Amino acid sequence: MAGKFEIKKSASGSFRFNLKSGNQETILSSETYQTKEEARNGAESVKRNAADDSRYERKTSTGGQSYFVLKAANQEVIGTSETYSSQSAMENGIQAVKTNAPSAGIVDATGV
Repeated sequence: MAGKFEIKKSASGSFRFNLKSGNQETILSSETYQTKEEARNGAESVKRNAADDSRYERKTSTGGQSYFVLKAANQEVIGTSETYSSQSAMENGIQAVKTNAPSAGIVDATGV
């Protein structure tokens, strides 16, 4: 089963997307966007940048857990991962984004 980007609308009226792997686990979440079209453009940016390892910034949370952000060419953050229990688990998460994002479809789950 292929990965997908799922665009959702929040209670406040903003939009965001989650990249989900084939098993429906969320592997990357976006920032919030004002419009659905901006969220779609953000998902397209993830698709374009996912294969480039230099676009991933590996980080450590204040609680000591590993996570990563994916940045566009302009250095803007276009997605953030969950936190992981180890660096190797985080690297597996990056690989999952690289594998799933380029061919993932974009699903409108906003209901609008």
